[in-house]
Amino acid sequence: MKKLILFILLGISFVNFSQNIPKGFVYLDSIVPSIEIELRYLSSNNFIGKPIDGYKSNCIIVSSEAAKLLKKIQQELLKKGLGLKIFDAYRPQQAVNHFVKWAKVLNDTLMKNQYYPNVSKSKLFKQGYIASKSGHSRGSTVDLTIINSKTGKELDMGSSYDFFGTQSHYSYKNISKKQKENRMLLRKIMLANNFKPYENEWWHFTLRNEPFRNTYFNFLVN
Repeated sequence: MKKLILFILLGISFVNFSQNIPKGFVYLDSIVPSIEIELRYLSSNNFIGKPIDGYKSNCIIVSSEAAKLLKKIQQELLKKGLGLKIFDAYRPQQAVNHFVKWAKVLNDTLMKNQYYPNVSKSKLFKQGYIASKSGHSRGSTVDLTIINSKTGKELDMGSSYDFFGTQSHYSYKNISKKQKENRMLLRKIMLANNFKPYENEWWHFTLRNEPFRNTYFNFLVN
C-alpha cells in the first residue's frame, strides 16, 4: 500500500510517495522506448558537478498526458531521420532543494567555467536560474533536444543544455543560421503538440493544461 504524506503550504500541495509512482504518471520508455535518455542530474555532468538528490535511475517519468504527446512528436521526427533526447522531466522537490542549498554556498563553483562562466553565483537567484520551486516537479515539463536518429548526435543549438546565460535564450541572435533553424525546428514541433516554451531556455517546454498544475511531487526518480 502506498504511503502518502501530504503537506499543504499556501494552498500548494507537496506530495511524497514511497516506492510506486503516483497515478497519472508513467515511465516514458514504456510508452516511447526509442527516445534517447541522458538524465544529467543522475550523473556529475551538471552545473553542480555532483549527482543530485532524488535521482536514482536513468529513467524519465512524466505525466501520462505529456507522454502521449511526446510519443506523437517522436513519431513525427523519426520520419525525418531525427528523434528526441531528454535531459530531464519530472524532478523531485528534494532535487530542487538540493539546487537551492548549493546556490547558497558561494565558494562552491566547481562547474562555473562550463555552465555559468559569465554569471556570478551570488546572482543565480535574482536572475532566475535557481528557484525554490520548479515546474518540473509537477510532472509535465521536459528539457530536451533533437538528435540524428542514426548517429545519436545532437543537433547544434548554439549553446549547451543548462548553460546559464543569454546564449540559451531562444531569441539570442549571435548564433549561426543553422543553429537558429535547429532551435526553430524544436520549438515548432513542441508548440504544434501543445507544449509551451520558456523563452530563456531553448530546451525547456511545459505541457499546456498540465494535469498537476498546483502539486509539487517529491517521489524518487527510480
